Amino acid sequence: MSIRIMRAMLAACCTLLSMTATATTARIPVETFARHANLSMPRLSPDGKHIALRMDDGDEHALLVYAVSDMSHPVSILRMPKFELPVQIAWVSATRLVIVKGKELGSIDKPYSTGEIIATDVDGKHQDYLFGYQGDEYGSRADTREADSGWGSVDGLPDTANGHFYMGAQLWNSDNHSWLYDVDATTSVRHLVADIGVGDLDFTVGNDGKAHFAFGTNNDFDYVVYHHQGNGWALYDGAGQGHRFMPIRFAPDGKHVYAYDSVDGAPDDLVEQDENGADRRVLVHGGFGSVGDLEWTAQPMQPFAAIDDTGTPRVTYINPNLPAAKLYMALSRKFAGEFVDFINYSDDGDELLFSVSSDRDPGTYYLIDTHHYKLVKLFSAAPWIDPSRMAERVPMHFTADDGTVLEAILTIPPGAEMDNLPMVLLPHGGPHGISDTWFYDNDAQFLASRGYLVLQVNYRGSGGRGHAFEEAGYLKWGTRIQQDLIDGVKWAEAQHYADPKRVCVYGGSFGGYSALMSVIRAPGLFKCAVGYAGVYDLAMMYKKGSIGADKLGKNYLETVIGKNDADLAANSPDKLADKIDVPVLLIHGKDDQRVPFAQAKAMRAALEAAHKPFEWLAKSGEGHGFYTEQNNIDMLDTLQAFLKKYIGPGVATTN
Repeated sequence: MSIRIMRAMLAACCTLLSMTATATTARIPVETFARHANLSMPRLSPDGKHIALRMDDGDEHALLVYAVSDMSHPVSILRMPKFELPVQIAWVSATRLVIVKGKELGSIDKPYSTGEIIATDVDGKHQDYLFGYQGDEYGSRADTREADSGWGSVDGLPDTANGHFYMGAQLWNSDNHSWLYDVDATTSVRHLVADIGVGDLDFTVGNDGKAHFAFGTNNDFDYVVYHHQGNGWALYDGAGQGHRFMPIRFAPDGKHVYAYDSVDGAPDDLVEQDENGADRRVLVHGGFGSVGDLEWTAQPMQPFAAIDDTGTPRVTYINPNLPAAKLYMALSRKFAGEFVDFINYSDDGDELLFSVSSDRDPGTYYLIDTHHYKLVKLFSAAPWIDPSRMAERVPMHFTADDGTVLEAILTIPPGAEMDNLPMVLLPHGGPHGISDTWFYDNDAQFLASRGYLVLQVNYRGSGGRGHAFEEAGYLKWGTRIQQDLIDGVKWAEAQHYADPKRVCVYGGSFGGYSALMSVIRAPGLFKCAVGYAGVYDLAMMYKKGSIGADKLGKNYLETVIGKNDADLAANSPDKLADKIDVPVLLIHGKDDQRVPFAQAKAMRAALEAAHKPFEWLAKSGEGHGFYTEQNNIDMLDTLQAFLKKYIGPGVATTN
């Protein structure tokens, strides 16, 4: 076991002495924000005796299994190759679990599945490679899986653990087909449950073990839903014309299905209906935002509460009289000011794994006996973060220049009055389907700790408000989306939250693109701009980087940015460098595969050609965002020095 892994486990899992949360004027060290949350994705075993979770420490990743009775040392460790990590963890029995492998090539990159599925016993023995295109490292039957040239996924589990799971499969040589198998995770024997001649679909399995729905975004980037009828599949309109229907799971009666449903592009409702569309009722209406995460009972599972997808988390109870709902209410009172999330139960419902988190707390995990209410703290995701020293995050609404109401989240420097503060606009990445939320945000907290008010805007194209709002950002990366961000800055200034003379913009990935484009679209509004792993040449996305590497990716790009060369150039910062009127800092990893280093070099060349001032930080061995702690320290040090130079205390500013 490496020293780094041991240090991470001891820091997060040993019994910690409680620390006094005494307020201090000392600045929080950069190192505090340069570290990654070590432990995540915990799952309780069906018998309630073990916890499996993901461990991240820089570029080292592993699956750890602990006995609930002794969280000081793991029962087993499944180490993963560099940049590889579990993206799904599922217990199929009390002694066996399956893991879907993925990759994360940078700290701001969303982990993506490689489609490889591994099984292991709780003690780390009898590892087997159940699906995937390579298998030299795992199990005796790995060499029999050469035909699995594609992606596998865990699409569901039987209601009671029996050693099996439902595996979705997509093969590279048949991209217009989706399969679902019942897999014995011990013998690796598969039985076909369903298949359909459409690619990239997920399946919803009924209580009878049969696939009733297939749904998802096909290779043409169109959302589709199919219903199994007789011996085949038919396009589904059981929700009615104009509805975007996403089945989640079947109700305990086996006849009704729970689903998210958007009417004419509006925010999602939560509905219950029979699978043909009859006996329909709306359990929770979407409002400003969609119905988001659900809280579930133990088996037989049913949702007892829903959480709004926007604003400070608001709980709507579907059936407040259920025992699970009453327990949830009691825990919410105990952890006032934090959000409680039920993760999973033991099969008998006696043990419950849950988390609490907030705008200031990255998350702490607990186990509770649902009969005797004995509560045990398991671990914290980032025990070096002191919530008492973190900043408050406040969701608010403002109106864009065309009358559309948008959500903003302001992170307020601790101890500061929100009155003419220096401000950093922090656009999120994505851009589509991603949103900024009330929960802990490391970048926002770092900037707030340095005295900056932080503004985040859920511009058109963001998730959480229905697909019409998301699609309103298509083909408008450099126009409407940027205007939403600019309108947010002007609103914050008009409210006297921000000092108009001291505003900069900093973002990563698409946020890096926005950092440069917003400056171009609003001359004089900003004092500086920072692009981190940003896209600066839209046409290059078709030729370089992982986004446009396959048919689905190219169809996505055509849908969201278009393919007209003149339009792409008119919305690419590297083609408009002469319009940039502020100093720029460019930060990029030289091994970025998501947004290749060529993007940063193109922007640098454009700034040089236009004789514009800029600073530069590039790191070898880093991908889409920096992993290495020392490189993160260097990045944050460079960022804070750059911001201080232009909007920090004592800086002479002009209108």
